Amino acid sequence: MLRGWFAIPLWQRVLGALALGLVFALVWPAGTQYVAFMGDLFVRAIRMLVAPIVLVTIASGITALADPKRLGSLGGRTIGLFAATTAIAVSVGMGVATLIRPGVGAPLGTAAPHPLGPAVTPYDQLIGIIPLNIVDALAKGDMLALIFVAILFGVGTVLAGQPGKPFAALLQSLSSVLLRIVGLVMEATPFGVFALIAGAVATNGAAVFVHVGWLALAVLLGSAIQLLVVHSLLLKLVARLPVLPFFRGIVDALVIAFSTASSSATLPVAMRVAERNLGVGRPILSTVLPLGASIGKDGTAMYVGLLSMFALQAFGTPLTPQIYGVVLLTGALAAFGTAPVPSTSLFMLAAVLSAVGIAPEQTALVVGFVLPFDRLLDMTRTVPSASANLAVTVTVARLEGELDEAVYRAGPST
Repeated sequence: MLRGWFAIPLWQRVLGALALGLVFALVWPAGTQYVAFMGDLFVRAIRMLVAPIVLVTIASGITALADPKRLGSLGGRTIGLFAATTAIAVSVGMGVATLIRPGVGAPLGTAAPHPLGPAVTPYDQLIGIIPLNIVDALAKGDMLALIFVAILFGVGTVLAGQPGKPFAALLQSLSSVLLRIVGLVMEATPFGVFALIAGAVATNGAAVFVHVGWLALAVLLGSAIQLLVVHSLLLKLVARLPVLPFFRGIVDALVIAFSTASSSATLPVAMRVAERNLGVGRPILSTVLPLGASIGKDGTAMYVGLLSMFALQAFGTPLTPQIYGVVLLTGALAAFGTAPVPSTSLFMLAAVLSAVGIAPEQTALVVGFVLPFDRLLDMTRTVPSASANLAVTVTVARLEGELDEAVYRAGPST
């Protein structure tokens, strides 16, 4: 039986577990409490790996590049592509909201205001990139701080030359070990997905997928456009690669993104599929993917743009070209600064709506209205974020000559 189980490709086991979790929750919703521990253990195992993976793999990826000039080219292309897809995602969200108009007539007056807490200023975000204590940044999982430290270690190792080579070898070894551990944890994915999906459906009912009606439809449509149109065009026009092998190869990562609603938790799986299914070279995936987990937020950007328009429609605010421009700019910046954990994008609304004159009390009403249904919406919009990270990684690998096209075209290896 074990041999037969492992003979089934992992992505098929995961999709089967997702379907079984849905059926289990519909048939015996009370029983989901008995399997919840599997989902909790799975998420904890993935989260346990995220901080060390970010620190070690970015540093090792930089040391593998060796040439500082090439590092500058890689960084410029990576940030430029992520900035472009993020801006497009905000536009997609705004466009879908303008078409569907989900906020018109929304009963925000019946919602209980949800306190937003103190706003994080751009100054605080900028200062926080440099941690006072590396160990504290590791313990808290502060992604931007860890990325900064990892880049420093990587660049310092490259600039050290010959004396830095033993440390570079250690980083490469640690990176290989961590990715092997990810492979072990991934074998538990079907059980974790089963429990997570069953718990989500049992808690909210099968109607959670369309519980807030037009807003849910807008999120689904916006996510689909970003995933199937924008990312496909990126691969087709910039990377000049066929699209179908890409989507076949990233199924595992997309299912994990949907189940955990966290770009950060998806990172270990994304690294595995990038190397094994997409043929991305280790230096590229070790550098671009961890960076993308923090700034590659297409789903968040799309949702911030969509929900901003939802709020403006609900409050009857006249929509002028200036309003659209402000939402586009502030939405893209807010998405870049959002932590890669569930539901945080909902609380970035204050930064966008305040820029167009919406009071914090009104923003709290919007958050209070959406928050009870946000888990499934968050799961949906995390999928295009995971896809964006992998699409940009493949494109950068192609431009940098670090893509094994034979592996990419062959599709999933397991």
